[in-house]
Amino acid sequence: MSDVVVTTAELDRRTIRRSDFVSCNQAFIDCRTPGSDRKENYAMIGPGVSQSSGQHVNLRLPHGFQIGAAAMPNGVTNNLHLHYTAEVFICTEGEYLLRWGADGDEGELTLKAGDVASIPTWIFRGFTNTGPDDGWMFTVLGMDNTGGIIWGPSVLREAEGHGLYLTADNKLIDTVAGDEVPADTELTQPMAQEYIDRLRSYSTEQMNRRVAASDELVWSDRPFLDSTLPGGGARLSCVIGYGMTEDLHQEPRIHNPHGHNAAWLRAEPGQGVSWHRQHETQALIVKDGLWEVTLNRTDPVSVRLGPRDILSVPEGAWRTLRNVGESEGDVLIVNGGDGRVRLEWDEEVVKAAADAGLGVDHNGYVAPYALLPRSARR
Repeated sequence: MSDVVVTTAELDRRTIRRSDFVSCNQAFIDCRTPGSDRKENYAMIGPGVSQSSGQHVNLRLPHGFQIGAAAMPNGVTNNLHLHYTAEVFICTEGEYLLRWGADGDEGELTLKAGDVASIPTWIFRGFTNTGPDDGWMFTVLGMDNTGGIIWGPSVLREAEGHGLYLTADNKLIDTVAGDEVPADTELTQPMAQEYIDRLRSYSTEQMNRRVAASDELVWSDRPFLDSTLPGGGARLSCVIGYGMTEDLHQEPRIHNPHGHNAAWLRAEPGQGVSWHRQHETQALIVKDGLWEVTLNRTDPVSVRLGPRDILSVPEGAWRTLRNVGESEGDVLIVNGGDGRVRLEWDEEVVKAAADAGLGVDHNGYVAPYALLPRSARR
């Protein structure tokens, strides 16, 4: 892999701070539905499934996944809809009641701060902020082209009563704002019952297996080659897919393909992940703490990230990640692709690990250095 050098300007372009988020309150057809009219929608990486031409997108660079968010005051609802690609909810603040089924009555679960839920494709889902204050829900959607969404039949019917229509090519028509419905335009119709009957049903128990609750996370204390080295020491909890773990015994909570993988990284002050690089796209979403990311082994450039800040790390760029705050911090790491992420470590890290009796085997897992073939002893 050739060296990728990241300029300060490129780092700035890929850094999306909390203060950079721009909400859109007319992103979807339910924007006038009572109980949903105060919902704020955000698109940080990719346009997501927004149906508004006015939706601000912070970074349109393709990643193989997209990141957005929904901010909702207490009692506000995101109505029932269906996705073609993976939808992952990351609740960082507040409390949400998740429900599913064509009428929203097949089951429900509560998501709290730190919980991650992967919702199956081709089922209707919606959620309501049931917490006492404003809540914040990040979303990660699979693929660069999501195909849009299908709204629940009742949502489309109610929206029509508020002058809102959706074209077959996923464009929102607002007759209250002066839009006209062209005579030759095909409008989206509510899903026919024959198709609803074919959708898979999920029990509460089945859906619960797709939730990585913050108080049930399983952590590896030694997920990387540098785990026992100065500058390393970060812990990892695999949520979706095996991702970047080098711990042979670690398994993810959710296994099925999403087009991306996701894991929580946790570190005490001064800990992190040493110099390494990877082929895959990567985005970091900070939940809490203060994190410093440095890119380039020569001519390094750095950025500090706080809660809700997002960084898109270029493929192939050398990087380090460190908690520079005064308390323990968590960051969600999202990598593109369904396969494992093979890390390439800096030679100095490899040598220091070998001195400590550790290396990486041919399957990409940390192993005793003395047991590795000579060809693997770099």
